[in-house]
Amino acid sequence: MHKSVLAFDYGTRNIGVASGQTLTGSSSELAPLRARDGIPDWDELGRLLGEYKPDLVLVGLPLNMDDSDSDLSLRARKFANRVHGRFGVQVELVDERLSTFEAKQEAASRGHKGNYRNAPIDSIAARLLVESWLGQQGL
Repeated sequence: MHKSVLAFDYGTRNIGVASGQTLTGSSSELAPLRARDGIPDWDELGRLLGEYKPDLVLVGLPLNMDDSDSDLSLRARKFANRVHGRFGVQVELVDERLSTFEAKQEAASRGHKGNYRNAPIDSIAARLLVESWLGQQGL
């Protein structure tokens, strides 16, 4: 069955966003959401969900390398629970270890010189989450 997804790479200042779908196995980066101490503009997030109408929302889970929760992974879990609770969408947590590292490498290959403030690192990481999830679906 064809599924569309929205992925969020949770962060305390920015939350990366990407969309994807199983029909073509494609994904694309969207503009990140601004956050204040990890809290997004819930109305903006709701508009995004309304526009894309995803079948599933993916939230990156930044675990430590030993599989234990980090401080940020606890906050990402809370964010995922709030998205589900507020909007009634199905949410799945996706292991995102090393996605930010990979996103920075990709940004560098696009010509960014290490000043990642203006690079779309968070949304690149969200797109990598979608690609990882699509790979798990066999796409």
